[in-house]
Amino acid sequence: MAEYAWGKGAAQTAAAIAAGQTSARAECEAAIARIEALNGPINAVIVKDYERARADADAADAAIARGERRPLLGVPMTVKESFELAGHPQTWGFDHARGNIPVEDGSTVRRLRAAGAVILGKTNVPVALADLQSVNPNYGRTNNPWDMARVPGGSSGGSAAALASGMVPLEMGSDIGGSIRTPAHFCGIFGHKTSYGVIPLDGHRYPGTDGADRPMSVAGPMARHAEDLSLALDVVAARPLPRARITTLSGARLLLLTEHPRAAVSREIVAALEDAAERAAAAGAVVLHEHAELSNLSDLFDAYMKMLTITVSGGAPAPNGYVATVADWFALQDVQARIQRQFAKLFGDVDAILAPVFGTTAFVHDDRAMMDRTLDVDGVPTRFADQFAWISMATFCHLPSTSTPIAIGAGDLPINMQVITPFMADHDAISLAGMLAQPRAC
Repeated sequence: MAEYAWGKGAAQTAAAIAAGQTSARAECEAAIARIEALNGPINAVIVKDYERARADADAADAAIARGERRPLLGVPMTVKESFELAGHPQTWGFDHARGNIPVEDGSTVRRLRAAGAVILGKTNVPVALADLQSVNPNYGRTNNPWDMARVPGGSSGGSAAALASGMVPLEMGSDIGGSIRTPAHFCGIFGHKTSYGVIPLDGHRYPGTDGADRPMSVAGPMARHAEDLSLALDVVAARPLPRARITTLSGARLLLLTEHPRAAVSREIVAALEDAAERAAAAGAVVLHEHAELSNLSDLFDAYMKMLTITVSGGAPAPNGYVATVADWFALQDVQARIQRQFAKLFGDVDAILAPVFGTTAFVHDDRAMMDRTLDVDGVPTRFADQFAWISMATFCHLPSTSTPIAIGAGDLPINMQVITPFMADHDAISLAGMLAQPRAC
């Protein structure tokens, strides 16, 4: 296993720069040096914008000297390749989109820069952002810093790998099929899937489109420290989110889910979640293992997969040739609304749901089509695509979910857990994730 030094988080870096203990330029150069030293075999950072970053760092130092204070002033970071960064390709991994070069930053990048962030470049993704590994014809394959033979996840795989290896303290990803939560799990860092609609996606346009927000799709921060998720979220959110109501585990009401009717989960993942729940109970939390108001998870998964398929394909025919109708779409929305009401009722009795992110730790690189893959769970081959069941709950219901590191499994690979909270209670998810975490640097 390679050894990496995580160093300061985003909040720590911003505070140190503001206090004169370091400078934005020094932090920028240090991050560039880490990328140049570590990135080769990992291949996480695939677009580099060092010249602009150095200029922005110098501007941040000048602002500090004038007495300015902003949340991310001078903090170096990267963003997922799918975000619009002026003057650099935004391809989503498509070979035909190599010439898609935005002339200005997208809205999320603009918000980050306005808060003082120094953006060093962009990180790798799979083609169409449509896989749980990160490889494409434009930039090649990203490897997991914990084990180069394994995937870092996707679609924000380069983001998670850059964080886990210590290249940068902060990243911005996106999620519709676990694309923040699963890479965070495979790489042992924090990732937050936001409540739907909190962060505008007009700077995250599918190449060749005008950028309407896609159903269920969200952007969200990724970091090595839970507090940095909250810091970045407040910067990029288009509407204010309530502050965390849950600031201690004592009295927190947690529903632990370790079984799903459609998706297998390994014994070591179950054990890690149970250990996390036991730690929470020892700190005064009330841990439930079932609840009468929990939706039928099998029906939820089916509806989610139908909506996901229509959304990511733009309404193209399904593999069996069927083309969804407008009536089909409205029917799915009715199912979604009904299940959302069920979860809202559940959250009247429960503060958060604790659940797996994925049924195993990071898997070995597999170039087969996703629908042709199998996943070995405790020696039993299972259908790979069924693992989307774990992330379907939060996505289909527009709920926030924080992927938080809780253990190290076999092969010295990290294990994360989802903390799912009510709609718009993003800061509660992050707060609980921080209290439940057992992170360890690579």
